[in-house]
Amino acid sequence: MPAARLSDVSGFALSRKFRLAVAVIALAVLLWFLLGVLERETRNAEERAANMVISQLRSALVIKGAEVMLSRDGRLAEHRGINPFELVEHQWGNYAGRCQPEQLAPATWCFRVGEQKETENGPKGWLIYNPGQPITIDSRQTNEEQPLAWAVTTEFADRNGNGAREQEERLTGLKLAPVSLTEEAAQTQDAQR
Repeated sequence: MPAARLSDVSGFALSRKFRLAVAVIALAVLLWFLLGVLERETRNAEERAANMVISQLRSALVIKGAEVMLSRDGRLAEHRGINPFELVEHQWGNYAGRCQPEQLAPATWCFRVGEQKETENGPKGWLIYNPGQPITIDSRQTNEEQPLAWAVTTEFADRNGNGAREQEERLTGLKLAPVSLTEEAAQTQDAQR
């Protein structure tokens, strides 16, 4: 009898160890799926937040463009390159102000001031966003090492549909247009020559 009890006890111990192993494996698989969902939802949240900021800034630019057009002495061309964050009265948690030489934190916006003439009113430059992970912002695919840039520019009535403004085509408002950081570097080098 003692031998039978010993085998029953070792069988129960083996059975408990097997159930524990199955439970740990099931928890590990669930945790793996949970982490995948969490990563996807963080990416979606950052993408929605960045696109919402872009939409709010574009709305502020439409209002500013209308104000400039309604004022007697306002000129839309003078507002190219302005910082659109200054148009919205909101404390942005992920807006770092002017870009600093050190690395911009992930999921953060800043305003990079370009070379400007002394006669210009206020700083002119580009809006920069450094994504925290690969996302799509404003229909532009990006990864975490590649910041995106936008510039405030003017819209115009493109009568002939060629995409380039001619002398007779009048300005109609302000808009936030995507720019390439390589174009920005080339423009800055040309201005220094």
